[in-house]
Amino acid sequence: MSSTSPAPLAAPRADTRYPVLGAISFSHMLNDMMQSLMLAIYPLFKSNLHLSFVQIGFITLTYQVTASILQPLVGLYTDRKPRPYSLSVGMGFTFTGLLLLSRADSFAHVLIAAACVGMGSSIFHPESSRVARLASGGRHGLAQSIFQVGGNAGTALGPLLAAAFIVPHGQSSLAWFSIAALLAMAVLGMVGRWAAHQQRPGRRRASHDAVVAPPPGLVRRTLAVLLALVFSKFFYLASINTYLIFYLETRFGLGLRDAQLHLFVFLASVAAGTLLGGPIGDRIGRKRVIWASILGVAPFTLALPYAPLALSAPLTAVIGFVLASAFPSIIVYAQELMPGKVGAVAGLFFGLAFGLGGIGAAALGQLADVIGIVGVYKVCAFLPLIGMLAAFLPDLHDAHLSPAKA
Repeated sequence: MSSTSPAPLAAPRADTRYPVLGAISFSHMLNDMMQSLMLAIYPLFKSNLHLSFVQIGFITLTYQVTASILQPLVGLYTDRKPRPYSLSVGMGFTFTGLLLLSRADSFAHVLIAAACVGMGSSIFHPESSRVARLASGGRHGLAQSIFQVGGNAGTALGPLLAAAFIVPHGQSSLAWFSIAALLAMAVLGMVGRWAAHQQRPGRRRASHDAVVAPPPGLVRRTLAVLLALVFSKFFYLASINTYLIFYLETRFGLGLRDAQLHLFVFLASVAAGTLLGGPIGDRIGRKRVIWASILGVAPFTLALPYAPLALSAPLTAVIGFVLASAFPSIIVYAQELMPGKVGAVAGLFFGLAFGLGGIGAAALGQLADVIGIVGVYKVCAFLPLIGMLAAFLPDLHDAHLSPAKA
């Protein structure tokens, strides 16, 4: 396991296609911006449709589980038969879901719209992650970070846009944001054309993934640890993404717009952590980044439920930055663990992220109805301690040299 052939080490010297990575990241920003609008206006749905916390949680569950079920299947399929033009198709589902959401007048209609948005994500994420790797020039962590940070930036923009436009003008104003979906479809059409050209028969491809795979038993044990770490990360993120506004309103009496600004601070810090996590993993190793990110955030999550309002925004900013830096490294670590299964790995982990976020939102909504939203934050504060399991991750640094280190 400790040796690789010279060819894989030379391959990463190919050029990194920054225009393609930029286009994918931009499309990811538009995609996740539209999705985050739904999360940011939960208070409007709650008041207009008279929903409980449990129903709010089930909206997120429907959206995220729809995505999580389909993403691994899409990834497995595109590993065998890449479909770069499916990127625009996926964005079409998001477009449809947003239009339906702007007109939803019942809980059932909101669930249908959320399912459409989830289906869009299930198609978009695995194939776009594959294209990002194709354009990486071997700098896989950097490419994954550039791709993911677009989504984080879009997620951070959602609460600001909701506060500026949707809250003053009402739910129907969501329809205007469907223009962003049309723009993303056009950009992704060009990206798909480039990817199809790269993957056409007879074109020589750099063998970035031509490495020796670990034994199957080690792969299974390592995946189990990674899944536990992803559970910790996204269950905690669900408590912030879905319920931070309600927490600030309940504990400090903060108004909706001010609470949405706090959510923006958190989501912006998540974007910054995502951008840096991949390149740092390229340089110092994925395992170190994963370990420091998941476990290192614990002191801040434990302090948050007891902190005054003045410290809430700084604490959530640190939490978002540190916690988010792990995910690009987790994705690339898993792709190095299972070479040749780029789409399946991306689909599995993005799908798992959506699914765990949805399950977490629903479960925490039920818990909030019982013990209160402040109590939820006290319970969730201990989730990052699961990060101690990172000690059991094998060191793939020698057996699977990352491009940057090679």
